[in-house]
Amino acid sequence: MGDARVFPEPPARSKAGTIARIRLENFMCHSSLLIELGDWVNFITGQNGSGKSAILTALCVAFGCRAKGTQRASTLKDFIKTGCSSALVQVDLKNCGEDAFKPEIYGDIITVERRISESTGSMALKDCQGRKVASRKEELRELIEHFNIDVENPCVIMSQDKSREFLHSGNPKDKFKFFFKATLLQQVNDLLQNIQEHLDSAKSLIEELEATIEPIKKELNELVDKIKNMELVEEISQEVQQLKKKLAWAWVYDVDRQLKEESSKIEKLKARIPACQAKIDEQHNILERLRESLTEKKMQIEHLMIKTSEVKKKKSELQQRLSLAKRERHELREEHSRLTNHIQKLIKRVQSLQQQIQEMQEQHLQSTQNEEFELEANVREIQSQIDAVISKLRGLNEDENALSDKIQREMDDMQKITNEIEDLEKKQREVSTNIRELKQHKTNKVTAFGGERVIHLLRVIERHQSKFTRAPIGPIGSHLSLIHGGQWAPAVENSIGRLLNAFIVTNHRDSLVLRGCAKEANYNNLQIIIYDFSRPRLTIPHNMLPQTEHPTTFSVLRADSDTVLNVLVDMGSIERHVLVRDYDEGKKVAFDQNIANLKEVYTLDGYKMFSRGSVQTTLPPNKRARTGRLCGSFDDQIEDLQREAQRMKVQADQCRKRKRDAESSVRHLQDNLQTVKRRCKSVERDLASKKLALEDLKKANVVESSLSTSDVDELHQEISKVQDEIQENETLLEKISLKMSNVDESAHNLKLAFEELCESAKVEIDALEDAERELMKVESTTSSVEAEKTHYEGIMSTKVLSDIQVAEAQHRELEHNRTENCRKASIICQESEIEALGGWDGCTPEQLSAQLNMLKRTLQLESQQYSESIDDLKILHDKKRRKIARKLETYAGLRERLNACETALKLRLDKFQRNATLLKRQLTWQFNAHLAMKGISGQIKVSYEEKTLSVEVRMPQDASSTTVRDTRGLSGGERSFSTLCFALALHEMTEAPFRAMDEFDVFMDAVSRKISLDTLVDFALAHGSQWIFITPHDISMVKHGERIKKQQMAAPRS
Repeated sequence: MGDARVFPEPPARSKAGTIARIRLENFMCHSSLLIELGDWVNFITGQNGSGKSAILTALCVAFGCRAKGTQRASTLKDFIKTGCSSALVQVDLKNCGEDAFKPEIYGDIITVERRISESTGSMALKDCQGRKVASRKEELRELIEHFNIDVENPCVIMSQDKSREFLHSGNPKDKFKFFFKATLLQQVNDLLQNIQEHLDSAKSLIEELEATIEPIKKELNELVDKIKNMELVEEISQEVQQLKKKLAWAWVYDVDRQLKEESSKIEKLKARIPACQAKIDEQHNILERLRESLTEKKMQIEHLMIKTSEVKKKKSELQQRLSLAKRERHELREEHSRLTNHIQKLIKRVQSLQQQIQEMQEQHLQSTQNEEFELEANVREIQSQIDAVISKLRGLNEDENALSDKIQREMDDMQKITNEIEDLEKKQREVSTNIRELKQHKTNKVTAFGGERVIHLLRVIERHQSKFTRAPIGPIGSHLSLIHGGQWAPAVENSIGRLLNAFIVTNHRDSLVLRGCAKEANYNNLQIIIYDFSRPRLTIPHNMLPQTEHPTTFSVLRADSDTVLNVLVDMGSIERHVLVRDYDEGKKVAFDQNIANLKEVYTLDGYKMFSRGSVQTTLPPNKRARTGRLCGSFDDQIEDLQREAQRMKVQADQCRKRKRDAESSVRHLQDNLQTVKRRCKSVERDLASKKLALEDLKKANVVESSLSTSDVDELHQEISKVQDEIQENETLLEKISLKMSNVDESAHNLKLAFEELCESAKVEIDALEDAERELMKVESTTSSVEAEKTHYEGIMSTKVLSDIQVAEAQHRELEHNRTENCRKASIICQESEIEALGGWDGCTPEQLSAQLNMLKRTLQLESQQYSESIDDLKILHDKKRRKIARKLETYAGLRERLNACETALKLRLDKFQRNATLLKRQLTWQFNAHLAMKGISGQIKVSYEEKTLSVEVRMPQDASSTTVRDTRGLSGGERSFSTLCFALALHEMTEAPFRAMDEFDVFMDAVSRKISLDTLVDFALAHGSQWIFITPHDISMVKHGERIKKQQMAAPRS
């Protein structure tokens, strides 16, 4: 026939690894399915839903692909048919020819069986007789690698999803991934990267092993230091032994030195005896002579004392009597002088009294006639002065009262100004506070309804939100806004201001939790409203609203939560609160119009009006009420308040100026008042003094007339008394004068007798005094000579003789010590050993002992640090040194092998890159060869660095002369053919015993599909491997042949 096709003879090939049959039970949509496949080209067709794609999915599952890798399910149990508990997939592979896999075990057929249940799955490999040979995944992996069956390679099995992705992908990176995976470059690249990671890990391990040698090297160095220190310890030990020997004989040599010194000392002490004895003898002779002279002087003094003792006795008696007489004369003279002075005073007193009497008499005579006239004139003058002072005082009192009243008025005015200033400052502070609050509200609206406390509360609520059944809503004011801006803000806030800070919860339990949060946030007296959050928004009928043209609180509010609006309706009756502009209009609405459903009326200036029965109530504005929290914009309020604050500041400054003027006026008035008060006091004192003068003047006239006579008589009586006293004192003075003359005469006689006695006894007394002085001088000389003699005798006994005795005893003891020390030293070593060591170097035993103790302490410390012996340390040192050498040799070998591996890896990477380049060229050649079948030329550009693959196609000259760089720029048929050529080029570069393609011919027109099918069949027969084509379309255009097998799937059941 004309359209019959002659297929070329395929190359000889092995049938090992091709699929003989596929058997499915309860897998996906198949209860039981058995498919026999030919060795060459197999077409499987059927309607959609007949289970064609399940065959490829079963192949993937049988050869170990995961459920997600099939893109048909997430787990294997999802492949089990609905209503069944398990599924079975069996794939029979031919195993004959030279490429057979373990033919001696499996035979000509290898059955791959995969069972899937709800809880687990199993795999088994069976031989040609159905016997189970292996059940491990490693055996299946070995089989797959032997036959090079990679079900995840799109050139081996191309599922529906991969076909659509391949045919429609215009992304160069997706095409590169397809190419990289199909040519197994992806697998090789992953293996090389895995090897590189293993080599890096091995390199790190070797570095870690080499690093472990460092502590051992450190220990080896420490051992070397220990060995050196131990050798030093041995040297110190030997030096200690030598010092012990030197110390033993040093005691002997030191005693020899002391013996020599003691002998010299004894000789010096014995040489001092003659000189000291001569001094003692000389002082003894002098002392004998002085004692003889002392005896003579004592006898002389005793004779003179006998002669002068009687004279001394008389002299002392006369001297005592003379002293008594002088004392008595002195006392009498003092008494005489005292009486004389007293008499003179009395005489002067008498004269004074007589003169007073005379003056009084003369004065009385002169003043008797003029006193009455002068007295009357003085009284009149003083009385007129008193009247003038009283008049002046009355005027000053009136001035004082006037000034006091004026000062009080000024003080009252100043107090009013002060109160006005305080009010303005208070209002100014309130305005400043409101400005700060508004600025804060502008930044965060929530702060307008509780300040910083509500911010803390909201943070606490957020931390404890898991404890609430439903999250609380609040504060209510933060969920509200005004529809008409801030026009009705003051009236609305007056209406519902008490509810704006409240929170809403859905049940009592949440209210307790919220109360605890408020306590934690230090938010006391928080208003909590319990309301059902599930209730829908309340709908208020028109007949239940106030029938007025004025707005209500409900009509001007907008809430972002239905619950908030419901609470305001139920708790605040906002639908019955009418808002008006001013007081008069509010009064008409509240009381005159009798509006139904009206509860309360609120004005913009803060009035609240309502009527209960016949009682009409109007509440004035609350000056402390907060307004403006619901305004949409706070800037206007802030500007108004700032202007108000500036106005108040100006008024306050004006009031302060008025206050300063008033204070200045008050100070001036107070100064004038003080001046008037001082003048009043001065006038009052003048008035009092004049009144006293008037009274004294009146009293003086009466008293003088009565006292003049009595005073003269009293003075005469006093003169008589003084004259009698003068007489008595003069008599006593005469007696004292007589007694004084007798005492003076007796004292003079005693003085003359004393002088005569002294003249007669002067020679004997002078001789006695001279003898006593000489005796005292001899006694003093005798004492000094005795002390000198005693001194030299003490020196002889304590310094000379005793020192000689002590030195001789010390000398004997040293000789004994030398004998004993020499005996002890000979036990330690012979004296010849000391001479061999250099002899005695002059060091004292104390110095040698100090050196020896220091060396012993050093030796003890060093010995405590190193408990091991030096031989053990040397053995341990050699052992560690050999251990380090072995490890270094081992690690060097490992690093050499690692370097060899790295070199091999580098060679493989170079070879991989070279092969990748060759594969890129081969792909381009084969792609261009397939395109040439239709007269099309093309090129494939692969960039391994950017991981992109682009296809360029040049159409024939009669069709188009432009180069299309993206297959999506081609027509449907051209794109399908070029994509097919790209796939065939990849297939030629892939080795596999079988290949499968599902719905490869979708999105093709009839002509393109026929050309593509013919091309595929020709390629499959020429390539020689087993091919499985699955398509839902008609394949009648594909001619029958002995190498082409067509199978029709049963239609799906309804």
